[in-house]
Amino acid sequence: MFAVTPRLLLRPGWPEDTEDLFAAINDESIVRNLARAPWPYRPEDARQFLALPDDIASPRWLIFSRTQGAPELAGCIGIDSRDDGTVELGYWISRPFWGRGYATEAGHAVLQNARTLGHKSLVASHFIDNPVSGSVLRKLGFEPTGRTVGLFSRGRNRDVQAIEFSCVLEDEQESEAMRPLAA
Repeated sequence: MFAVTPRLLLRPGWPEDTEDLFAAINDESIVRNLARAPWPYRPEDARQFLALPDDIASPRWLIFSRTQGAPELAGCIGIDSRDDGTVELGYWISRPFWGRGYATEAGHAVLQNARTLGHKSLVASHFIDNPVSGSVLRKLGFEPTGRTVGLFSRGRNRDVQAIEFSCVLEDEQESEAMRPLAA
C-alpha cells in the first residue's frame, strides 16, 4: 500500500532500505520516544523491522520526503492491531526533518487509509515528556482520553508515563453530509 501527499511518499519498507532506515532512526532522541524500538539501535534491528510480515489491516510505511532532489527517508508511520482489539497509530520522524509538519501530513494520509481499510477508530499515546507528539495527534483529530498509563519503552528500558488519545474516523460519506452547503 502506497500513499502520496504534496511533499511525501509513503511506501512499505524493503530490505534494501536497511541502511537508510538505520541511519534515520539511530538517534537516542528518537528511540527514547518509541515503545518498541530498542536502544542502542543496531543495523540488525532495522533488518528485523523490515522483515516483519505484512498485514493488510495493520500496514506500516516508510515516509520519504520528496521535496528536493531524490526522495530521502524521513521517518516511519503505521497502524497496528493491539491485543485488546483497538488499532494504534504510531510514528517517528528523523531529526533532520523535525518541525516541517511531516508527521501531521503523513498522519492524514494514514487516517484516510485506515478509513479505507474499514477501521472505525484509532488510539495513540505519547510519553509525557514528548508534548510535540501530543500536538501532532491533536492536529490529526485525536482527543485525550483523560488517562495516563505506564507504558514500557524498550529504548529507555523502563515504564514511562504516557497520555492516551483516541480518534473516531468519520466515513467519507458522513463527512460530506456534515459539510454545510455553500450559499
